[in-house]
Order: sequence, then structure tokens, then C-alpha cells
Amino acid sequence: MKYLLSILLSIVSIQYCFSQIDLLHINQIQVIGSHNSYKKAIDPLLFKMLSKRDSVSMSKIEYSHVSLTEQLNLGLCNLEIDVYSDTAGGRYAHPRGLDLVPGQPAYDIDGVMKQPGFKVFHIPEIDFRSNSLTFRQCLEELKAWSSEHKNHYPVFITMNAKDDDMKRTGFTAPEKFTSEIYDALDKEIITYLGKENLIIPDQVRGKYKTLESAVTAGNWPSLKQARGKFIFILDEVGNKIKTYVENHPSLKGRILFANAEPGSPEAAILIRNRPQDSTINTLVKKGYLVRTRADADTKNARENNRSDFEAACKSGAQIITTDYYYKSTHFKSDYSISFDGATYFRVNPILKK
Repeated sequence: MKYLLSILLSIVSIQYCFSQIDLLHINQIQVIGSHNSYKKAIDPLLFKMLSKRDSVSMSKIEYSHVSLTEQLNLGLCNLEIDVYSDTAGGRYAHPRGLDLVPGQPAYDIDGVMKQPGFKVFHIPEIDFRSNSLTFRQCLEELKAWSSEHKNHYPVFITMNAKDDDMKRTGFTAPEKFTSEIYDALDKEIITYLGKENLIIPDQVRGKYKTLESAVTAGNWPSLKQARGKFIFILDEVGNKIKTYVENHPSLKGRILFANAEPGSPEAAILIRNRPQDSTINTLVKKGYLVRTRADADTKNARENNRSDFEAACKSGAQIITTDYYYKSTHFKSDYSISFDGATYFRVNPILKK
């Protein structure tokens, strides 16, 4: 009888904890996610050849990830997806790196890179292998996982709109992101993930005059309201943000939040890559959501240096990204990132109720 009573009390306690957590707003949590979440390793034969030309640069991209589904199953609450526009299709169908070294595995056996639509990879010609070659595939995978885990914590998706020309002989020049291409990106998210599965700027802005005034007033949805949802963020600066915002003041009608300047009408979710940045704490306390990094360019992992992660945790940044939720499989290191108890979600230490 005592044993049964103990079990019942434990269940009640767990349910109470869940109900209390659900009262928090999504800016009052802190999560760990991955950086360039789609990335497969460069084939060893190609990597060895490229390293002979530039070992320093290649060492910075010597990492890879398991599938998006595996990362989500692990408990990561942030993913990063880079997209390249490919309106006509075929622009990136045959990367130059395939011809540089014989004996590499087959690439794109289903021919999806020949079809029109957004493509997902890291660097043209050399770092082109991805667990999901198209953005549509990414979205369909996210939707399938979410359907099987209907009560999941909100998942943040940071995105880079890749169109910078590397201006190197033999490298394909990316298609530039225009307002129309951003429209297509928004539409693709709605089509393959579903608007009902999103938290978008219009919802957060509500009756406030601007998106920025809404978030500084604390108008973020509660965790309960955000369960089962995805939140997309455009991780860009300058003209790319200006183009996305054009004709959409306070991001009205847009699907992605944008890395707008604090104080501007569109400011809500901010990217601050340096966790030692002393302004992060202030921005978080003002009501903004902030994403920062625990590590970069494999340097922290090679040195087994957790100081940036510790700074990120203390800063209150709500989203912390890493390449190392698992230890590296490319070089020997004990470096890996999680909160206490091998978790990737917790109450924000500087915004506790």
C-alpha cells in the first residue's frame, strides 16, 4: 500500500512539474540545438585532397551530423538549415568535387537536385553532401516527426539564405535571394509543414502596433501554446533582412522571424554568435529571444574548451547551438555539450518566475 501511494505521489509531482513548465513563455526557456544540422561529412578521399591545399580552412568544416529525426529524438530543440535557391533546377546537380578525386560514393541517386526548388548543403562544389538534399525533404521529415510526437517542445529552425558568390574558378554562382524568392520560401514552409504547425510573427505581434513592442511587453506564447510547433528564423543581416522585410512591416504576412536590429519594428529573435557578448543578457531581459553558439570552427572541440558554452548558459540566450551533442567522430576529443543530466532543455536561469 505504501509502495502504491509512493508511485501515485510521484505521478502527481511529475504532472505538477509539467503544468508549471507549460505556464512559462517560450522566451523563459533555454535549449540546445545543432549548427548546420543537415551536414554530412565530406567524403574522406575528397577531404584529404582538399586538406593538402588548405588544411586550416578544411579543419574548420571537419564535422557532420546524424539525421534531423535522430537529433530531434535526442531532444535537440533547434536545427539549422541552409538553403540555396534553384528556380530552374539542376544548378547544383553535379558538384565539381565529384570530379576532383575518383572513387567517391554516388551522389543524388534519386535526381532531386535536378528538380526546381530550394537545395540544402553547406558549400558549393566541395561540402555538398546532406542528409536532406532539398528543403522540401527537410520539411517533410520535420512534419513526419512532429506527427509522431504531437506534444513536443517547440522546435526553432534557424535558416541561412545562401547566395554569396565565392568568386572562385569552377564554383557555381548562387542565385540571389529576391523578395519573390523569399515569398517562395515562405510558401514552401506552409505547403510542406502546414501553417497550423507554426508560430509566426503575426501571432506574436497580436494587437500590438509592432512585433518589437509585443515581445518587449512579453507577448510570447506560453510553452503550452507552443507545443507541437515550429518557429523559423532568418539568420542573415543587412540587405538580406531588408529584402525579406520589404513591404512587410513588423513582418506582417511573413513566416520567418528575422534577425532585425534591436529597437526596429521587426526585432524579436536575434542572432548573437559570440556567447561572450555582454549585450546578450540585456537583450534577453528586455524580452528578445537570442540565439548564440557554444562552439565554432571545431576549435572548442579540438581544445576540449567549454568556456563558450558556459558563457552561453550564463548569458540567458534561449537558443545555444553546437556541432557536438555527440563527441566528434572525425578527431579524438571528449568534448560534447548538454545541460546537467544530459538534457537539452531547461528553464532559463535568468528568467525564472
